[in-house]
Amino acid sequence: MFLSIDIGTTNLKAGLFDEDGSCKVVSSRQTPYGTHPDDRYTYIDPQALWSNIAELIEEVLGSFRSPHVRAVSITSMAESGLLLNADTGKPATEIIPWFDDSSIEYVNFINNNIDSFAQFCKTGLHTSFKYGLAKLLWLRERDPSLFNQNVVWLSISSFIGYCLTGEIAEEQTLAARTFVYQIDKNKWDDATITHFDFNPKLFPHVTHCLKPIGNVKKDVNKLGLNFETKVYLAGHDHICSSLAAGIVTSGHVYNSMGTAETLVGTFTKRKLTLEDYESGLSFGIHPIDNMYFWMGGHSSSGGSIEWMRDILGDDRLTYEKINSYLEQADEGPTGIIFYPYLSGSGAPNPNPHAKAAFLGLKKVHQKPDLLKAVLEGNAFQMEMIREAAETTTRLSISTMSVIGGGVRNPYWMQIKADVSFIDLFLPNITEAALCGAALTAATGEGIYPTLKDAVAATIKADNMVVQPDHEMYKQYRQIYKDQYKPISKMIEKFS
Repeated sequence: MFLSIDIGTTNLKAGLFDEDGSCKVVSSRQTPYGTHPDDRYTYIDPQALWSNIAELIEEVLGSFRSPHVRAVSITSMAESGLLLNADTGKPATEIIPWFDDSSIEYVNFINNNIDSFAQFCKTGLHTSFKYGLAKLLWLRERDPSLFNQNVVWLSISSFIGYCLTGEIAEEQTLAARTFVYQIDKNKWDDATITHFDFNPKLFPHVTHCLKPIGNVKKDVNKLGLNFETKVYLAGHDHICSSLAAGIVTSGHVYNSMGTAETLVGTFTKRKLTLEDYESGLSFGIHPIDNMYFWMGGHSSSGGSIEWMRDILGDDRLTYEKINSYLEQADEGPTGIIFYPYLSGSGAPNPNPHAKAAFLGLKKVHQKPDLLKAVLEGNAFQMEMIREAAETTTRLSISTMSVIGGGVRNPYWMQIKADVSFIDLFLPNITEAALCGAALTAATGEGIYPTLKDAVAATIKADNMVVQPDHEMYKQYRQIYKDQYKPISKMIEKFS
């Protein structure tokens, strides 16, 4: 069997999987965040994280009569990391999560010191506070003495991998979210690292997700594992999830719907271009040979629904009440345009300072209209990302596999289908990131010859399908082309 660990933004999870990708048991708990009272930045205590992961491993293995675990595979949110003292094996800092914007002031500093397009061609990324480079600059200003030690920058996955094995390594899809990893050459960008006065030794050896970083060390055996158990870094959680959803060919994309929403697709590896740069998408190395992935994110998708739950009543609306309101809404577009930039805007026009807005409100509009408008606005925003991906990859996106909490809202799914006019497949997968991580370990262990074989052998054909309504599409398309898309450029610049 295979043990998967998923270190997510909201929850930590551990699950046991058979070789065929079927999930036997899952345990979860909330990701343990803290907030510093002085400067209010958000962090994760490394020891608290490891303690929670260790307890999850014990829970999962204990509930399944101590099974033989052939390998452990770890996936996680990207862009979250810490400094580890390589001499003592102790964390030198807390873990900085991807969404903490304390390093946002360094975005302009970085841009003033690089050729943004040239750096994009090397890394596949646009400058952002989320990435490791900005976080390291922020840490150095706070405490320069940190870098007098023998420290390494590790992703959150690599830190847990280190706790399990004692080995220091990084996985390539996570290394590529630092802004100093060259995806075109599969190596650290030493020139940029030294330009910002960092030592290239700050960044560890990079491995592929199909190669184990080591075996479980002796003092971890008490959790129910043994020294023969291999440990893999499965990489970026969105890429793992896309594997579980069967996204290994161009033309079919993965749509993750949580607090944030993401589209992920694949294409044959090639030199990145100015058109790719102007798309606002990010790009990275796919674990399948000779493939890149493209990714477009919207950080306040489900988050805008949670926001509405809080402000539309004295008590937080239940999801049942939300659906009741949506059932009361009139058929067709609301006539309200909602720009969902509560946490800035992502692709195709990244702007961390962008603000949300409602346009077109009238006295006749009620709670059902506002709720439906939020769903429409999020669907329009994801359509902009899908269009940008079609333009830059020259590939037609005909279907989309949708996974996440938003799938449980049938009104949202129908609006998404009507706005995009493509079929939405809703795979019967409850733990996509865990499943994808298990597939990487199974392939690494030789159960499957390649990741494509693993996906083909385990993907299930029992998807629900949401099909678009042609008349609704025509109405939404006119609003999208004439109002949402052109006005979005002005809204995104408002800060």
